[in-house]
Amino acid sequence: MPAQIDIKEVHWLLDIVQCIDVGVVVLDRQYRVEVWNSFMENHSGLGPDEVHGKVLFELFEEIDETWLRRKVDSVVQLGTRAFSLWEQRPYLVRFKNYQPITGEEDFMYQNVTLLPLMGASGSVEHLCVVIYDVTEVARYKKQVAALRAGDGGPA
Repeated sequence: MPAQIDIKEVHWLLDIVQCIDVGVVVLDRQYRVEVWNSFMENHSGLGPDEVHGKVLFELFEEIDETWLRRKVDSVVQLGTRAFSLWEQRPYLVRFKNYQPITGEEDFMYQNVTLLPLMGASGSVEHLCVVIYDVTEVARYKKQVAALRAGDGGPA
């Protein structure tokens, strides 16, 4: 017998998804946007009503579609999560860097996690994309690498 869903718990979970300081996007298997949290809205300038039901690749042409489809295919086939680090690919979606103090980078460096979301049938029906802003970490690592290379890098 399935567990009974408490509407209060669902409300709390939705609040968490909206307030957490990472991007949360849920896509169906055709890459149409189902969930779009406030992080995504704030950084893209697009509200949930503007993106719901639209194909992610049409919203953000900078996304490497071939690469993302390959990653998603492995997530779906294996039923396990996949990751992309900023060192491998600086960003999934090119957001402006909004670091108020340093502001040295032109765009937000991102780590990305792809999570399979199983349907009642046990197969992957949706995919959750989690985007982490790691701009400060990237900036620091780049500065350290520049110093080690001897070029001094940015101060």
